[in-house]
Amino acid sequence: MIDSLISFLNASPINFYAVATLEEILSANGYQKLDAANALPTLKAGDKVYFTKNDSSLYAFHIGNQPLAESGLRLICAHCDSPTFRIKPHAEMFGDGNILRLNTEVYGGAILSTWFDRPLSIAGRVLLRSNDPLHPTTRLIRIERPILTIPNLAIHFNRQVNDGVALSKQKDMLPIVGIINDQLERDNTLLKLVATELSVTKEDIIDFDLYLYDTTPAQTLGLHNEFIQSGRLDDLSMVHAGLEALLSAKTNNATLCFAIFDNEETGSGTKQGAGSPFLRSLIERLVAVQGGTLDDFYRSIEKSFMISADNAHAWHPNYDAKYDPTNHPVMGGGPVIKFNAAQKYASDADSAAVFAEICKMAGVPCQKFVNHSDIAGGSTLGNILTGSLPLRGVDMGNPIWAMHSARETGNCADHEYCIKAFSQFFAL
Repeated sequence: MIDSLISFLNASPINFYAVATLEEILSANGYQKLDAANALPTLKAGDKVYFTKNDSSLYAFHIGNQPLAESGLRLICAHCDSPTFRIKPHAEMFGDGNILRLNTEVYGGAILSTWFDRPLSIAGRVLLRSNDPLHPTTRLIRIERPILTIPNLAIHFNRQVNDGVALSKQKDMLPIVGIINDQLERDNTLLKLVATELSVTKEDIIDFDLYLYDTTPAQTLGLHNEFIQSGRLDDLSMVHAGLEALLSAKTNNATLCFAIFDNEETGSGTKQGAGSPFLRSLIERLVAVQGGTLDDFYRSIEKSFMISADNAHAWHPNYDAKYDPTNHPVMGGGPVIKFNAAQKYASDADSAAVFAEICKMAGVPCQKFVNHSDIAGGSTLGNILTGSLPLRGVDMGNPIWAMHSARETGNCADHEYCIKAFSQFFAL
């Protein structure tokens, strides 16, 4: 499973590629893509379908033996976006020596310093002219060779660097592309690069969503290869665990749902995020094609359970004081149930008890995380999603180090544990 996770991480440098990779795997395993703009077909027990939104979120359903109003849904939800840098329009910035930089803005809560001195490249989607102005042609682009870096300032100019230095997102974090001496090459350098990669003309390009990614592959490390280190473990490791559970699932009484949202790192408030009504509308429509009523839809929600899967913070041996003294999960200790008194997580005693029993049935250890009371924590998609779908649900995730770093570290055993727990959940 770890080799499969590594392959998935390496194939998914950004959200668009994560969804494209999921589509490829699901299609190869009998899932049919449906267009939400069309009327849904009649679906019977055992049917496997999926939808996408904005090329960056995905919603898969394995239809159960019983109507949704009778057995509800078993949902595993995660997100496919991670902190990075988005390339701005008109991005080229030239300086002395004909050094070309790209103007960027930070996406999500990145640990900025971890992006210095790394081999970086560009991935995203490009919108091309078509015969229908309402529907431009979409092409994904991934430049696989390293073409950028964000160099550190030498310590000789910054003697306090190891004491902590404030970084300007606009000034300090701009990636360098290269030296451009040719005057003709200076004009629209980025568009020319993109056009060449896609074998189109730059005049065909209307717009783009382009991001930076670290080209360093995912890998295992540790004395016994017990760790996995990669960019985007948060939250692609949870996406992968949910996918593996879905692919191995048998047709059950309940309908299984695997929902992968975008834009969690920026608040989920988009049409493809957990704050969108899109998943709700899909479930309503699935109930309708089964001959159900609005009342049946509400009954289906009351009989459903959601696992919101987003990584947790592993106890860091160098920073013991940052953690709650009695609720700090460790590497290799199994999936983590996350609690927060301010309701930033969806977990309560009821939903935590359900997940703990699932882990017990799967033969998997289970841990709990609560923030140190003097340190504000983060949030996730679980409580945002339940704002539109009042689901019973738990927020959980595997423990990792360096969350939101360009390179995060997790534990291989924990990933295996999580897949077992998710598989047990889908079998209920």
